Amino acid sequence: MRKIYDDFAPGVLGYLRSKGCEDPEALTQEVFLTLFAKLETVKGGLHGARTFAFSVAHARMVDDVRRREREPVTAVFDPELDRRATESAEETVLGAGAGAAALLEGLTPQQKEVLLLRVVADLSIEESAKIMGRSAGAVKQLQRRALEVLKNQLERKEAPNNERAS
Repeated sequence: MRKIYDDFAPGVLGYLRSKGCEDPEALTQEVFLTLFAKLETVKGGLHGARTFAFSVAHARMVDDVRRREREPVTAVFDPELDRRATESAEETVLGAGAGAAALLEGLTPQQKEVLLLRVVADLSIEESAKIMGRSAGAVKQLQRRALEVLKNQLERKEAPNNERAS
């Protein structure tokens, strides 16, 4: 069981973090409690266990989103944490960089989901399709379109830099 946890936990945690879960560490633990409780019934060896783990992670993420929608959290004002001010030019440039989160903003929720499952979780097309409740062909198409959007975004960001170099 330790080997399964060590192999799957980083991907599950990364998936839950990237989906914006409120407490991804706690949800990761819930995923493994569920996985270990049902491990004897899981078919397909390590691949089956991995697919089951990410299916549970996806379900926990959906539960987390639904819970937060039902119970909005109010924030207490702390003047020391109030960072409303004009950013320096350096902060603006660094904050608006082509980070992964910024690139993902141009994708549909389904495109983000497929890239997170395929890249962060390192799942196969078939495993991703099972988790998303779609066909393998639909997952391939979503992935292709998502990568095309990312490619176009990167090309647009690089174009002004290339023009200055000329």
